[in-house]
Amino acid sequence: MKIAIIGGGPAGLTAAIYALRNNFEVVLFEKGGIGGQAAITNEVENYPAFKNISGFELTNKMYEQAESLGLKTKYEEIVSVKPEDGMFLVKTEDDAYIFDGVILAMGASAKALGIENEFVGRGVSYCATCDGNFFKEKTVAVVGGGNTAVDDALYLSNIAKKVYLIHRREGFRAAHMAVERVKRQPNVEFVTNAVPVRLEGGDVLEKVIVKTCDGEREIKTDALFVAVGQKPNSDCVKGLVDIDENGYILTNGNLETCVKGLYAAGDVRQKTLRQIVTATGDGAVAATNLIMQLLNK
Repeated sequence: MKIAIIGGGPAGLTAAIYALRNNFEVVLFEKGGIGGQAAITNEVENYPAFKNISGFELTNKMYEQAESLGLKTKYEEIVSVKPEDGMFLVKTEDDAYIFDGVILAMGASAKALGIENEFVGRGVSYCATCDGNFFKEKTVAVVGGGNTAVDDALYLSNIAKKVYLIHRREGFRAAHMAVERVKRQPNVEFVTNAVPVRLEGGDVLEKVIVKTCDGEREIKTDALFVAVGQKPNSDCVKGLVDIDENGYILTNGNLETCVKGLYAAGDVRQKTLRQIVTATGDGAVAATNLIMQLLNK
């Protein structure tokens, strides 16, 4: 029997390992790079068995394990998934494939600020570990209040001359230990109760204008790293499965969607905690339940 896994992050890779170990043929579809958002995380400190490890190294180990079991990988973007005669028709832009079951593990992508003239690629980035080295000994800013934003500020503090951490509230959603670690960095300045309203510059970003309780403040910066949340990559199954108001896929306790034989795992589904460890757990649960369902057909 053949299973399609859409998405090559921790959820998809774990699902692949479980299905392959149960002697299923597995094809993993990935439109970008293996590892997803986890692969561009500079340092992971909350994954069991590793005191710290880079996200790239961790997800690469997962992929190597899946490959050793016979994983087939296609670097193609899925445009639609459709039930057909008890099977699933999975379409890319150029091809179509038939599978007995499908696991949706597309993850989520970084949200944009949503303000005019976002200077993407001209000083505005959504990945500090990807682009931080372009701004050595320069002034940078990070916007956001979650773990990603705080981790980005810490990472950049070792590269940039000055780091502004901009957040719309006084408190942070990020882990307390991470926030305290950033506070100890002498070159990091917290700019709280502040919301970016304009970005200014010529060919590249030069200033971030934030709105505060006291009016507007101008922050001169060479780069702005945006970490204000994520948008689930669920477009290819909209209209097929139930999703919440934010676009996250709804599943039952077995991680099955409202369509029999179609499961969802990881950051693309509605859940309370989106971490690498919960994504791998999702992958294991989704694959195990799909396998049991297929074997009992």
